[in-house]
Amino acid sequence: MKKSVLAVLALLFAVAPLQAQDVPHSIAGLRGEATLGGDTMPPPIARTEDSASRRVRNYPEQPPTIPHEIDGYQVTRNANKCLSCHARARTQESGAPMVSITHFMDRDGQFLAAISPRRYFCNQCHVTQQRIDPAVANGFVDIDSLLAAERDKE
Repeated sequence: MKKSVLAVLALLFAVAPLQAQDVPHSIAGLRGEATLGGDTMPPPIARTEDSASRRVRNYPEQPPTIPHEIDGYQVTRNANKCLSCHARARTQESGAPMVSITHFMDRDGQFLAAISPRRYFCNQCHVTQQRIDPAVANGFVDIDSLLAAERDKE
């Protein structure tokens, strides 16, 4: 038994270097033609969109995007800068949309007087937007466009 295990291990150690030679030296991916050990200049960070308009959502229950900068916003266990405008009591003076009623529900579907702890950290779902060229082609088509194409075929 020991001899057969040693023979298999010896064979694996002999074959492994042969397989490693088949790997290309550079990988063409999002980094371009740069080698993995090489340094490349990252693209500059794009500016965040800052507009009062709301983006169209692509599917039901999609969280709305944040249409303004949030650099420096503090969201901790004790403070949430987002609620200084989006809290139920502040929307009239701020003009911001109120936090969705679903944010006041616990996991059992019971409504709470304050925002549910599981919905308190806004950036878990809501993100800012930048106008950039996508790194990977995106062929996403929303359901309304698909349904309209089906109606046009008929």
